[in-house]
Amino acid sequence: MDTLLIRGGKPLRGTVRISGSKNAALPILLAAPLLTRQAVIENVPRLRDIHTTLKLLDILGCPSTFTDNTVTLEPSKSLSAEAPYDLVRTMRASVLVLGPLLARTGQARVALPGGCAIGARPVDLHLTALEKMGATFNLEAGYIEGRCDGLTGAHITFDFPTVGGTENLIMAASLASGVTVLENAAREPEVADLADFLNAMGARITGHGTSVITIEGVPHLGGGSYSVMPDRIEAATYMMAAAITDGELRLECCPYMELDAVVSKLREMGVHFEATNAGVLVRRGEQLIGVDVATQPYPGFPTDVQAQIMALMCVAMGAGSIRETIFENRFMHVQELVRLGAQIRISAQNAFIRGVKGLTGAPVMASDLRASASLVLAGLAARGETLIQRVYHLDRGYEAVEVKLRNVGADIARLA
Repeated sequence: MDTLLIRGGKPLRGTVRISGSKNAALPILLAAPLLTRQAVIENVPRLRDIHTTLKLLDILGCPSTFTDNTVTLEPSKSLSAEAPYDLVRTMRASVLVLGPLLARTGQARVALPGGCAIGARPVDLHLTALEKMGATFNLEAGYIEGRCDGLTGAHITFDFPTVGGTENLIMAASLASGVTVLENAAREPEVADLADFLNAMGARITGHGTSVITIEGVPHLGGGSYSVMPDRIEAATYMMAAAITDGELRLECCPYMELDAVVSKLREMGVHFEATNAGVLVRRGEQLIGVDVATQPYPGFPTDVQAQIMALMCVAMGAGSIRETIFENRFMHVQELVRLGAQIRISAQNAFIRGVKGLTGAPVMASDLRASASLVLAGLAARGETLIQRVYHLDRGYEAVEVKLRNVGADIARLA
């Protein structure tokens, strides 16, 4: 099992190109069963989850090729309706094939999803909404079994602005009969990117990026080409890498406008930004200062950046706090940060951080994708050597992370 060895204390300086968004690419690829012609998807990051998705699509009857960050999908007229456990157990996003399969074939058998152990993330919101469109479901032997005699447009109000639920319903409604209106829909840029992709393939979707999305069903979707948006979570992570090492990074292809909540908090902490035609320049000021953060659905502070800003606050002056409102089990990185010398106290869904003068390297273990990123950030700032185990989590969401960091001055190596 691979590990990362980091010798910290080196300011990062140079240019980092932000990769395509994992959280946008996955639903776009998983929409493949809806298509009837070839689709070329550009700016796809080379990640473990992407390769898992392409394996799943191949099983469903949508073969693909993946070359130089470009995926070419070849939809088939003969689709399988089963997403097997061996693949789905490693990636929660796999449940997003439910809507496309029901819309295209009238049936779906999808294993209950796995992935990072950061909370329940139940799929009941997906199922309840799809039932309003005419689907019926049974849960049997660890599988969601769904059927329908064609989906019909409906007016659906989500109890919570679920990203996956919104994406599943947008895809299902694209081929449904009639008009579907989604209220309290997720507003994340990745949801809007999926809708833009589907529109490019012939769908009729409006309102994406707002809390009310309207989908007018069409008889079929064709094909075409599309480029995935840059990864705002990766960009936020490299912003914090510049700040935590007292360095200066220029981020190319940075989705700066979609990171307003993150940039606002980092400015409050003492991080400076300069947006130019060549990218976003990021550096820290004289001293980092602790702040109070609460994770929220977009456009609020993203839960996927909670662990990273915690690492940054560990070396800031004074005290700060983080309230996690999205997932109930997303503080598993805290004890690993404490091993590096951080001062953090947990109370229910709140973390209270008091900054220290410096962190010290130690062996640590990653528990999930974003926890991995927080440990990398802490290791970059720590004195001595930090050995991060179970970095396969990191490979699910960060493309060539050690290469990118090494190119801007980090002393980092992957050990088999």
